[in-house]
Order: sequence, then structure tokens, then C-alpha cells
Amino acid sequence: MSHFTSEDEALLQSMLRQLLRSVKEKITGAPSVECAEEILLHLEETDENFHNYEFVKYLRQYINNTVGSVIEEETEKCTSAQNQGEVSGYDMLVQHVTKKTRESKEYREMMHALKNVMMVVVESLINKFEEDRMRDKELDRKTKKERQSGYYTDNCSDSDSSFNQSYTFMSQEQLQLLVERLDPIQPKEVRQEALQTLCFAPASDILNSESWPNLRKHLMMSLSDPDATFSEKILRFYAKTFSSSPFNMTRDVYTSLARHLELHFLSGEYSLRISAGLDVSNTDINSLLKKVRLLNEYQKEAPSSWIRHPEKYMEEVVESTLSLLSVKHEPNHPASPDFLSPVYFLALLDIKAVWFKKWTHAYYSRTVVLRLLEKKYKSLINAAVQQCLDYFEFCKAAVNKNSRVNDFSQQHCSDKQNFSYTGPELQYIYFVHSLCLLGRLLIYKQGRNLFPVQLKNKKGNVSVTDLLVLFTQLIYYSPSYSKTALAAHTDNYSPASLVMEILQVFCDQTGCAAECLYTDAVIDALLHPVQSLLSGTEMYINCLETTLIDVADILARIAAVEDGLSLLLYGENEKNAEEDRPTAVHVIVQFTKKLLHDDISLLSGAELLPVVKGAFIFVCRQMYRTCEGLQMLVPYGLHESFGEAWKKTSLLSERVPTPVTGPDSTSSISLESKNILLWEETLLDALLNFSATPKGLFLLHGTGAMNDCVNFMFSSLSKKLQTNEYEEFGNRVIVAQMATTPAGAVALQSSGFIKALVTELWALLECGKDDLRITYPKSTPVDPIDQSCRKSFLSLINLLTYPAVFELLSKQDIPNKPMYSLREVPTDVIDIIDRLVILNSEAKINSLFSYEQSHIFGLRDFIIDGLSVERNHVLVRMNLIGGPQERILPLRVLDKGSDPYPWPMFSSFPLPKCYLAEISRRAELRQDKDLDKLLSLLKSPEKQTGWTEICRKQFCKVMKARPGVISGTILAELIEKFVLHLSESQLDCYFSTGDYKAMDADVKNESLSSVQQLGVEMTVRYGKYLNLLKEHAENELCFVLVNCEKFLKQQQGTVVSSLCCLQERCPGYDWFASSVFLIMAGDQEKTLTFLQRFSRLLVSAFLWLPRLHKSMHLPITTVESGIHPVYFCSAHHIEMLLKAELPLAFSAFHMSGFTPSQICLQWITQCFWNYMDWSEICHYIAICIFLGPDYQVYMCISVFRHLQQDILKHAEAQDLQVFLKEEALHGFRVIDYLEYMESLEAMYRPMLLKDMRNIRVQNT
Repeated sequence: MSHFTSEDEALLQSMLRQLLRSVKEKITGAPSVECAEEILLHLEETDENFHNYEFVKYLRQYINNTVGSVIEEETEKCTSAQNQGEVSGYDMLVQHVTKKTRESKEYREMMHALKNVMMVVVESLINKFEEDRMRDKELDRKTKKERQSGYYTDNCSDSDSSFNQSYTFMSQEQLQLLVERLDPIQPKEVRQEALQTLCFAPASDILNSESWPNLRKHLMMSLSDPDATFSEKILRFYAKTFSSSPFNMTRDVYTSLARHLELHFLSGEYSLRISAGLDVSNTDINSLLKKVRLLNEYQKEAPSSWIRHPEKYMEEVVESTLSLLSVKHEPNHPASPDFLSPVYFLALLDIKAVWFKKWTHAYYSRTVVLRLLEKKYKSLINAAVQQCLDYFEFCKAAVNKNSRVNDFSQQHCSDKQNFSYTGPELQYIYFVHSLCLLGRLLIYKQGRNLFPVQLKNKKGNVSVTDLLVLFTQLIYYSPSYSKTALAAHTDNYSPASLVMEILQVFCDQTGCAAECLYTDAVIDALLHPVQSLLSGTEMYINCLETTLIDVADILARIAAVEDGLSLLLYGENEKNAEEDRPTAVHVIVQFTKKLLHDDISLLSGAELLPVVKGAFIFVCRQMYRTCEGLQMLVPYGLHESFGEAWKKTSLLSERVPTPVTGPDSTSSISLESKNILLWEETLLDALLNFSATPKGLFLLHGTGAMNDCVNFMFSSLSKKLQTNEYEEFGNRVIVAQMATTPAGAVALQSSGFIKALVTELWALLECGKDDLRITYPKSTPVDPIDQSCRKSFLSLINLLTYPAVFELLSKQDIPNKPMYSLREVPTDVIDIIDRLVILNSEAKINSLFSYEQSHIFGLRDFIIDGLSVERNHVLVRMNLIGGPQERILPLRVLDKGSDPYPWPMFSSFPLPKCYLAEISRRAELRQDKDLDKLLSLLKSPEKQTGWTEICRKQFCKVMKARPGVISGTILAELIEKFVLHLSESQLDCYFSTGDYKAMDADVKNESLSSVQQLGVEMTVRYGKYLNLLKEHAENELCFVLVNCEKFLKQQQGTVVSSLCCLQERCPGYDWFASSVFLIMAGDQEKTLTFLQRFSRLLVSAFLWLPRLHKSMHLPITTVESGIHPVYFCSAHHIEMLLKAELPLAFSAFHMSGFTPSQICLQWITQCFWNYMDWSEICHYIAICIFLGPDYQVYMCISVFRHLQQDILKHAEAQDLQVFLKEEALHGFRVIDYLEYMESLEAMYRPMLLKDMRNIRVQNT
């Protein structure tokens, strides 16, 4: 069917006419031919009846008959190719078939035939249309003759659509005649008939005609005609023009209407006054409002199209508008202050200044608007500012007189129709319009550049800050309103709610917030009611509770942003902050504590008091969940206040009956009981968020609420997972922090969190996702960890820190069952090890559906890789100690080529030598003056004033000049002499220690744990590799470790705890003592003597972790927590400095749900073994001993700075945890960052050393 008959043409013509009739309304509403074409092109997307049109059905059938066979043939070919793997995917199939079909001969012939027949059909339709038009024209001429003078009555309402009427096409001569008849000198009847004809004519013809300029003048004059019918008809014509013509035509109509209104307000006939009010039922006022309404409707619609036209057109519209709104009486005019200007009418119709919001939304128009405001119409801004000031003074005066301010915002909320506005109501409406306009203006930098403004009745200029203070004060000085009225009407025009909308928008705009909100003056204004309540100052504030809730909302938003938090903590200018003026954080915390203790008399018994408490707790939470914020809040003991309040509430909540499901469930629990439960959850959430930082987690443990908080978190997460909500990064960080401490790991276990994680992991590995549609067999994953398991894998990595593993597994044996059911699902970490890692029986292998994938996952999870090639890598990594240049690890992937895996398999000792890097011989040390000077200082029996500082400076000098000499016997001598001097100085000794004499006899009676024995073997093997130890060094090292344990045991107290880490000896291996043993070249006497002296110094608490195990030097609460000072002090400050120094790296950690404290605790605990070469480990120990314990923090920050680009890259790849835990610190040298560490010392040492010295103090 490639050719059409005459019957086909007639049928197509009929069907096309039916289609055009059906879409007539859509295409006649198009402003141009191009728009009409667009409507037709996208008809299938917009018309639900598209496929029901006969024309569409006919075309579909025709296409199917013509090229259907081609489509079927190509589809069969592609399906066959797809089965062979050549073509994949449905989308590719469609694209391929479409391409081949369009290239076919049948398709070309079909398109040629369609084009020819449609040209004939369309031409016939056009001819028919011309004939119909000429017939209608003749009929219209006859009708006009019959009417003779033809007075025409218009029964159309103001809201009738012009598109329900017929168009009358007019020639230029007819248009010229129409213009002449509309001349105001013509008789009324002639003008009315001409107006009626005008309303039927196409607007585009009129606006494009040569007669339009004259017609425009006549219409402007007719708008002022006393007969309202003229004005009505002209407005109807304008409305039709606005809706059916493009912007380049309508802007002329708009400016004409704006100019008419401007002249009307300036004329002597206009005499409306604000004080007299406004009666909108008055015919003249109603007519005036209609004109302004039409203007406003266009203002709101024009921005959607003016970008497609020259800027000068838009500028004409903007300028005509601003010129109209700037109309006012001359200053000397007696009625000038009382003049009801055009802006009041616009405010009545668009109270929230939506027109201005739309005009300033896009940069294209905003630039023009703000430029004109600055150059010619700044009086508009001045007037808006003045209106806000006047209203504020009015409210303030009324409040100070202890009288209730009339709430105009609710005046027109009743159902009774009101046709008049009083003078004060008009002023209030203009105030709301001004407030919204200024709020929008201040969002943009160009808008803020219009300030300061000079007001006539005010001394000095009004700056942006002054205006923001004014807005803020409106929150608590504005009138109150009934809650019922507010609940019944969603559009609330109260000043407080309007200001809140504005401030909330400011908070979300970074640049705007920094310039507008982040100033001491604005914060002081926000805190004014809080300060007054704290000081007991008398004040008159309407709706005190609502005001406080609003204030807390803005403070919380400010605290959520880094710069805002800094403002609350330190003030606008941290360096020049006044000592006698407390910053906002102190005021907020003091007020929150008073709220918790119900110590605010004015709020006693208030209905919204619990909401107020929750709001201010949330503000505090935004601050203390950061390290720097917690530092400021710790002295107030806020965690203790929350803990006490929670304990009281939990006692009450225990009496609340369990809710009963069923028809009577609503009455089973009272409102009071619900409020108790809600308050308990608020307090648990507040306590839980302390654990977002290391020190905060330590404080949380002291409250005794850790288990309840973790239960609450797990319950909340479960609810969110059920509703498919995204997991918050903050919760993942909290879990990572929890898992770094023994008590936190136990709490996660008892809450069911670990069980849920393990169960989910098993389901993903062994079962796959339920919602995954299987279209073809699943391929074997080539990545060590399949994408579907990545999230669970990372969660498990975060969880399995050494403290957590020791706490959860130390008392458990691997099940090793003889048989495993396929339905038996692991519920614990030990089960995962049993089922996925140690697959030492056929029963375990046979119990897995996906043996290879699951086993790879298990190995990777605990030792960070898996199966044959991977297993070799793991075994070498486990048995070989060394830094990045000291050991060679086999690759995890196969190479391309003839020898894909050149690495020998390691399955029994000794380790193949190819994995050991050659140790370069150290060059002979030449005499060095700086080193000699340092040694002489250390050996000198006379210690001059400032000796310690002189030694430190000299040490830095040697390090920077010749870092290589700080090793071996020289390093041993340096730290021996320096520690000896410090241990003999009472000022430098932090711990008091008793006498202890090491004895071999005691050692024989003691035995080392299996972990320690393994550590001894690895240490000695590493020492021999470094040529630092000789044969039989194992005995000497055992001697040192056993005596250290006995020596430290003398300083340990008795602790009653269920934590495994607090039972008997210190868990794990003593890597620091082993490091000293290597530095001393295996000399047991020197090592033990050094460690005894070293244990008196503060630095020993942070370098030598076993030194403080169950130590009597620490508060009992600290010991019972099982949390080491390295975590809650060093790691806490590492996170704080990382955020300040390397914000991008800190954000990467947060987005990964991982914590810097966790990896740092791992580095420090094992003294950077396996992460750095031995020379760098020596330098790390040396700088901490010589320069101070705070250098441990600076060292970790330097490592993060070195790794910053890698951190960002791996955070994006979602494997940051894996990278940091298993990769050595390639290329890192302590000397390269020594100057950077010194710069950190200059800024942070006072704070860090103060905290480090306070570890003996309770609850710090």
C-alpha cells in the first residue's frame, strides 16, 4: 500500500479535520505559529486521547502494512545475534531495528507517498478554509447592515475567554478606520461598537499594524473614561493580548497600562488617603484594583518568556513598573505621608511580593531590576525599610506599654466576607509586602550592595546587619495570634512566621548567611529573650514559648554550618573577642541546663515547655556532636544533666502501659504517657549524639545510658529501613566510634545490631536480593567484593576493630560443627568466621550455596583478601613485618603474559627470600657539630635554666639537618639521657612510681599469653632482618615483657567489670616496649631501665598504651569504661585538627561513614609497625619524647595531609576503610613534615597539653 487513491485522500482529509477540531483549544492558545507546531509535535505526550484519533489509527495501520515485515525480519536477526552474545540489551535491540528499518527501501517509498498525499490533503483544507472565511465575511457584512446604527450589547462576563468567540480578520484599512472610531472625540455609541470589534480581532494583527501607536494612545485615554464599560472592554482586550501574544508585543501593552495608572495616581482627581481606609466595593476603587490585578498577573507570567527576547524589552517592563511603584506626593505636599500610593494596591493583590521573587530569580532579569533600583528607584527600597521600621516601633511601643498589639495578620481570616480595609490594616499589608521584598533582595549579593540606605527621619544609615537585627526583633515583638486561627489557615501572615521564612532561606544560602546572619549583633538579637530569662530581666514578649522555639530553630540551622558553628563558639572575631562578654554557646548551654532543671519561672507549667526544651537540646546537639563544640561544652556537664533527666524519665516511662493494637488502641495510652515516651526518646537521641566524637563517647559511657542509646539507635534504624529511607552518614559514624571501644562493641552486640548486620550479609552472599529480576544467569564476580555486598562489607570493616574483636571473640571457640543445615543462618561474628573464613571441613563447604564468592568475602573481611592468589598475599602479609620499603608483598592479580604469577607460594617456613627487601647499609657517620652539641648537653651534669627547651631546639636542628643520624645507638643514647633527666625532675614527672627490681626468678614463674608469644616471634624476626638483634633475643624480650607487666601491675587497681579487656593482663601485644627493645639493640637491662623511668612522664600515657591498663593513676570511672586516653584525648584532638586543617579529608571520612579516630588508634597502638619503615618509627618515637606528647596528634595530622589525595580518591571509590587499614604509608617521611608539625604546635599546644594533663581528672 505505497500509493493512495482519491478515496484515501478524502478519508485522510476528514480524519485530519477531526484531529484539528479536537486540538483547537490547544493550538489557538499558542502565542505563535512556532509554539503551535511544538504543541502538535508533542501531542502524544500531552493528549491522553492521542491514540484514539482516527487519523492516528489510520497512520499506525498504514505503517504496519508497509514496513511491518521489515521490522519483524530485523528483530529476528537481532534476537539470534543476542543469543550468541553479539547484541545485548533491549535498548540496543530497539536502536538497531529502528536504524535498519529507516534505511530500507520500503521505508523510503512509504515516506515519499505519505508526503505527497498529505500535501494534497493540507492544500485542500486550506482552500476550504478560505472559502468558509469569505462566506462568513459576506454574512457578517449583511448582518451589520441589518443592525444599521447597530448598538451592540455585550453579555460576556469579565472572566469570559475570548477563545470561545470567532476571530475577525482585518485589513490595514479596516484597522485604521477602527482607530479613528476609538478616538475620544467620537460619539459614545461609535466608540463602543469599535471596542466590540476590537475584542473580536486577533491581537497579533492589531499589535503589528502601523496604527497601533495611535490606537495605544486612544486606549490609554479611554481607560480613564467615566463610563466603566470602556475600561472593562479595554482590560478584556489587554487580557486577551497578554494570554495570546508573545512578549515582544505584550510589553508595549503592559507599559501602556502602567503609564495610565501612573498618570492616574499623579492626577489631581486621585485623592485616596491611608487614614481613610479602602472600600473595595466602591466602583472606582474596584476598577482601579482590576487594572492593578491585570498588571500583577502579567508581572508574574512575563519572566517565563522574556529571556527569549532582547533585554531592552524586559528593561521597559521593569522600568515602567518601578516608576509606577515610586509614585508619591512631593515631600512638601500636606497629604504626602498619608498618600495611598500604587504600592499599597499591589500589596493588596500580591501581599508576599511574588512578582519580585520571580523577577529576581534568574540572573538575567535580576541584574536589570537591581541596576535600576540602584540608579533610579532606590526610594522604593528606602520606603520598604522605613515601613518595616515604623511597624517595629509601633509593636515595640505597644509591648513596652504592656498592651496587646492588634494582630492584623488574622483580621481577614473569618469566613465573613469583608469589603473594606482600615488605615492600620493597609499599613500592615504594605509592611508584609515590604518585608517579603527585602527578604528576597538580601539573598543576592547585588541586593545587599544597595545597603546601607539613608532614611529621612533616622540618624545614620541602615545597614544589612541593622535590618537583620530588626527582622529578628520582630520575632518576639510582633503580636500574638490564636492557635486555632493559625491551625485553620495555612497562609499565616504574622510577622514572626514571615521573618522565620526569610531567616530559614538565609540559613540555606551560604554566601547570604555569612554576610547577613553570621554577626554578633544578629546573634545577640536572637538571644535577647534567652538572656532576659537567664538574668531575670522584666520583658514583655507575646507568645514566649513560640518565640523561643523559633529562636532555637534559627540557632540550630546556624550551628549546622561550619562558619555558623564557629560564630556561636568563638564570636564574630575570635582573636579580638571580649573576655567579659560570653559567646553564644555559653548562653545557650546555661539556658538549656536551666530548662532541664525547670528553673525558668516564666515558663513554669507552659504547655509547649517540652517542645522548647527539645528545641534547645537540638541546638546544643548540633554543637557537641563536633569535636570543637564539645570542647566548649564539657565544663558545663551537659551530658550529666541529660543523663539525670533521662533516668528520671525512664522511671516514669516504665509505668506507661504497652500500647494495645486494635479498635481501642487510641485510648490504651494517654496523651501524658505519650509525651513521657517522646521526652525519653528526645533525651536518648541527645545522649546518643555525644558518641559522634571520641571524647563525647567517653562522656556518654559515664552517664550509664550507652546500652539504652544503642538500643534506641538500632530501633530507629530498623524503622527507617522498613520505610526505605536513606541511612544517615551520622549514624554510620556513630557506629564506627562505638566499635572502637570495648563497651561500645558490647552495646552493639546486645542491641541486636551485629546480628542484623550479619544476617543481612549472609542473605546477600548466599541468597541475593529478593527484588532483583533475573533475566540471565548471574556471572561469577571478578572483584574480591561483589557490589551487592559492598555496604555490608564496609559496615563490618568499621565494626571489627581490635577492641571490638577482642571483646566479642576472646571467650568464644569456633563451633566447627560436624554438620550445617542449609537453613542455618549465622547470627554472630564468630559464626561468620566459622562459615566463611575457616572452611576446614567438607560440611562447611557443602553448606554454602556460593562457595567461592562467600569464602573470598570471608577472607577479605578479616584479613582483607581471599582465595589462592589472594591467600598467598594474606599469608605473606601476616608473617612478614615491615614498612613500605622493607617488605615486598605479592600482587593480588594475575599478570598478562607467559608467566601470569611469578610469586612463589608461601605455605611453610622459612619465608621465601624474594619477599624481603634488601636493607641498605648505613653510611659511616661523619662527625656532626650539631649532634655533638646535643650529646654534650644531655651528658652535662649541670642543667642550666631552660635546659629542656634548649635540648628540644637542638634536637630539631639535628633532625632537620641530618635525620639519618637519629637512629640506632645514637637514638638510644639520646632518649636514655633525655628521659633520665626528665624522670629526675619533679616538674616533669607526671606519674609517681614505686621501686621495682627485675629478677630472672620471677620471670621463670610467669608465662606469656599466646598473643604475646606470637608477638615476640614476629618482633625478633623483624629485629634480625634489620640487623638489630642477635641469636637468642627471644629470651631477652620475654624478660622485658614479663617484668614490664609485673612492674605496671604494682600501679594497677582492682576493677570489677564484665568487659573482657579489664580481666587480668592488658589485651594484645606491647608494640611500644618491643620498639624500645629494638632501639636498645636487644639490651634487656637498658630497655627495662628506660621503660621504668619513661613511665613517670606524661608522654608514656600516650606512646605506651599498656602503661595505663587498669591504672590507679586514672579515675575509677575512666578505668571501668575500658576507653584509653589515646582514644578520648589524642584521637579526639586528631579529629578536631583534621577538620580545621584538612576539611576535605575530614568530609571524605564523614561521607564514608568511617572515623579518623579508628585508624589513628590502630596506628598508635601498633606504633606504626607495618605502616612505616623502621627509621620513620624511630623518628616518631623520638619527636614525641623530645618535643612532647602533643606531637603524636601532629604526626597523625601530617600523615593525613600526606594521604589527602588518596583519601579523597578512595572515598569516592567507597573503599577508604580498606585502603587505610591495609596500605602502608608510601612516601611518608617524618622530616618532611617537621616544620608543619611545629606550626601546629604554635596554634594548638596549650589546648592539647591542658587536655592531656587532665586525664587524671574525673569526667574529662
